[in-house]
Amino acid sequence: MPENRPNPPKRRGMGFGPGGGGRMMPVQKAKDAKAAARRLLKFLKPFRVTLILSLLMTLIATAASILGPRQFGSATTILATGLQGGAGGIDFAAVKARILTLMAIYSVNYVFSWLSGFWLAKVATQAGYELRNTILKKINRMPIAYFNSSSHGDVLSRITNDVDTLGHSLNQGISQMFSSGAMIVGLLVMMFTSSWQLALAAIGVLPVMVAGSMLIIRKSQKYFKNQQKFLGAVNGHVEEVYAGHMVVKAFGGEEKVIAQFDEHNGKLYRANWRAQFLSGLMHPLANFFGNLNYVAMCVLGGYLVSKGTIEIGKIAEFILYIRQFNQPIMQLAQIMNVFQQTAAAAERVFEFLDEPEEALPPVHESLPPVKGNITFDHVRFGYEDSDEIVIKDFSAEIRAGQKVAIVGPTGAGKTTLVKLLMRFHDLNGGAIYIDGHDTSRYPRHEVRRAMGMVLQDTWLTNASIADNIRYGRLEAGDEEVKAAAKAAQAHHFIRALPDGYGMVINEEANNISQGQKQLLTIARAVLADNRILILDEATSSVDTRTEILIQKAMDRLMEGRTSFVIAHRLSTVRNADMILCVDYGDIVEQGTHEELLAKGGFYAKIYNSQFERAEAA
Repeated sequence: MPENRPNPPKRRGMGFGPGGGGRMMPVQKAKDAKAAARRLLKFLKPFRVTLILSLLMTLIATAASILGPRQFGSATTILATGLQGGAGGIDFAAVKARILTLMAIYSVNYVFSWLSGFWLAKVATQAGYELRNTILKKINRMPIAYFNSSSHGDVLSRITNDVDTLGHSLNQGISQMFSSGAMIVGLLVMMFTSSWQLALAAIGVLPVMVAGSMLIIRKSQKYFKNQQKFLGAVNGHVEEVYAGHMVVKAFGGEEKVIAQFDEHNGKLYRANWRAQFLSGLMHPLANFFGNLNYVAMCVLGGYLVSKGTIEIGKIAEFILYIRQFNQPIMQLAQIMNVFQQTAAAAERVFEFLDEPEEALPPVHESLPPVKGNITFDHVRFGYEDSDEIVIKDFSAEIRAGQKVAIVGPTGAGKTTLVKLLMRFHDLNGGAIYIDGHDTSRYPRHEVRRAMGMVLQDTWLTNASIADNIRYGRLEAGDEEVKAAAKAAQAHHFIRALPDGYGMVINEEANNISQGQKQLLTIARAVLADNRILILDEATSSVDTRTEILIQKAMDRLMEGRTSFVIAHRLSTVRNADMILCVDYGDIVEQGTHEELLAKGGFYAKIYNSQFERAEAA
């Protein structure tokens, strides 16, 4: 690499964080490009009939293209002989026959090239379609722990950029590789049967050109791998910053995120520049040796014509052969460039597809109709990316229909507890039972189907308000949706919105307030009508008056259902049948509100502290 290579323009303040200030991150080589190529070919197996048909058409088109120069050379010889005073002058009938034959040959070449492109485009689009479907199905089988430790933007980049790269290479690369290989073999046969002297001169520089191309390919592969990697990092940063742009602006973080973007973008720039620079050397290399061949054909061909060894038309024929011969060589060089990107993209896609999935139960059983009795039996849990155990030894017995409040300081393990109940994570030890059935023996969707959940973070889709509520039960009718909204105290504000229940929530879900979003998620849980209800700070984003209304609606909703309520404001859990006090993953106290206050322990301390803060305010 030249030492005076360019660096991307740097903003003032650049150089923050590791790798900033224009420093290049250590280059990573592709792990196993050949293995990725084999996996890709295996993935294409269902399309083999279409591929074979397309490649057969490519072969016919290539054969027609190879036959053209010989007809052209023959016509040139007839014209030259006639102009030199041959017997009878120029044989125009023979020239006309050669021209008509040429037209027929090139017509066949055009038609079969078009058909080959059509079928290959069909294979490429179908393969991309199937690959995206495979990735989406894979996402739905991935454990939540993977997304807790992975950039959303990087995952999106694998689905979009990497799959698009594969589709492009399938559409262009396979056809060109096959046609170029066939053309090289066919041209060699035609050249040697025409003039072995000129043929040897034409291929004399080929080993040097191939050796140079292979050296370039080996050097540039690692940069193509980094190009795809850093593109994922850029997409991840943009997705993260755009999703939280209000927070960035509120805390004046623009300069910081710009510096971080410059760091990621700089790495992408340098990897891309190196990859394109090296791969770009292939085309001028092929042109250089191609021009040498033209000179050799003219000099050697003129000498052989003067000696009477070959006809003058052979020179014209070989000039066309050399032109055709250089084209597939350059195409193969470009294909190697494309295949480097393909190998890097395929490697990233298959890395994702090879990620461990959620463990399936040994026997696929359906969870019997749920009553709502729940048992936590010495539950032990720690997150996969940390050695720290969050839930150390948790045991509790909840009867069907009870309202259970889970209280404790931030980070005590309250939300983790209900996530374990819904099998978002697997336990490190112990077991959780629903009506005496070990939840680990059943598929996750069977367990989750018995529960309705409202999280602290609202999640709404880019769809109508009615459809967002209906997500809790997709087959629900409009009247059922309205009834759920009324129960969640959301009906009154929905009617006041433009288009009411038909109003479409935008992608950022910022055309309604945070409290209104919370009410819609509660309405979704109401519509689901599950036997077990989980409310994780469900009223944290609503005003006091709305909170009181929701509490009344929740009290009616929770009648006859087993309910788990996580709340920091202890005034909302006074009427709970059981209060579990969690601290550092352990149950330190449990009982009713009155019983725990009478003990004067952990619960009484945090309960009284809230009122002390209220009085101080």
